[in-house]
Amino acid sequence: MISYTLKCGAGHSFDSWFQSARAFETLQAQGHVACAICGDTTVEKALMAPAVSKSRDAEAQERMPKKSDRPLSGAKSPAEQALAALKAHVEKNHHYVGRNFATEARAMHDGVAPERPIWGEARPDEARKLAEEGVPVAPLPFTPTRKTN
Repeated sequence: MISYTLKCGAGHSFDSWFQSARAFETLQAQGHVACAICGDTTVEKALMAPAVSKSRDAEAQERMPKKSDRPLSGAKSPAEQALAALKAHVEKNHHYVGRNFATEARAMHDGVAPERPIWGEARPDEARKLAEEGVPVAPLPFTPTRKTN
């Protein structure tokens, strides 16, 4: 696995993991690498600092808790709290349609299906096409909670 810092055409910077450098290049060429913030598929690798190994003493010292470190169970930042509240509101008040989002949104826009608040998943090309057709859509800053059982 390899981690890349990526940058989209709109200037957003984000990190992503890939199986290999070749896997990144293949996915990028096929338009499957999209900005985590805006969905733009014009994504390139950003400059990155190389990973440098540290001595055992330096690693041990870094693992020691610092007084300034926030405990993992501590209060979330205001931004994290706002995102959690938004997610809770959407999950409670909107119908999750999963990967059928583009079909459902288009059907409501065309008057084929009754209008209702929905949310779900769409590929970047599907979302772009919906926007071009005038279907009111917006990306959400979170992913659905997945059950593993």
